[in-house]
Amino acid sequence: MRKITKNDRIGYITKTLSENPKRVYTLNYFADYFNCAKSTLSEDIDYVRHIFSDFSLGEIETISGAAGGVQYIPSLTEEQKKEFCQHLCQVINNKERIITGGFIYTNDILFDPSITSMIGKMLADPYQKVDVDYVVTIEAKGIPIALMTAKMLNKPMIVIRKSARLTEGTTIQMNYITGSSRRIQTMAVPKKAIPKGSKVLFVDDFMKAGGTAKGVTDLMKECEAEVVGIGVVMTTAEPREKLINNYQSLVVLENVDDVNQVINVYPSK
Repeated sequence: MRKITKNDRIGYITKTLSENPKRVYTLNYFADYFNCAKSTLSEDIDYVRHIFSDFSLGEIETISGAAGGVQYIPSLTEEQKKEFCQHLCQVINNKERIITGGFIYTNDILFDPSITSMIGKMLADPYQKVDVDYVVTIEAKGIPIALMTAKMLNKPMIVIRKSARLTEGTTIQMNYITGSSRRIQTMAVPKKAIPKGSKVLFVDDFMKAGGTAKGVTDLMKECEAEVVGIGVVMTTAEPREKLINNYQSLVVLENVDDVNQVINVYPSK
């Protein structure tokens, strides 16, 4: 095997950290892998840190102490956020997406890894310094973006079902009223999934009046857990007063005109 160079170490460290956000790697891990001194690795990590900082790729954080090490914390500049939301609006504002009844086809967006990975980074960004134990979503379209968000936070994802599953054991179920249609729906989560005292981030693809988000918040209370944040890809401009307050959305849907074939989606402020 050829001699490992500084560039080799930097490349491997960069790839390892960037592919595993918020996972702490000890210097011993890299020292054993490269069979080199910790002082050498410290210089390499400083170099990687400067690269990430100069090109706005996120933050390389060093944690001191016996249990310390180094980790990658994804972050975005305001300009990066703005550019992505504008791009997302451009993709959605396509009349070909209009479905009979005034609905918008978004499956190709929500199941595209290149888009959902960026959505996950956007939704996770405000919570990188917040104590979050789990990312929670409700089946089914919210699953891909919740999984990407969970990866960016290095936290497990939990899926709330619309009906109990025998394979998930004892569940906590509750009825809730949708904010828009005022229909009664059911949601369920395995009792073993969320320990008491957990702090959760709820992620979903769409919100109109906030009935689902409020239902999830109430369900988490039944689990003796706390919802510390709510993130959605798209929310509607109306009703302006939602059933919940502590949420963030990436884009806002003003209206869908299926007669004139026009969609009006714009970035959230």
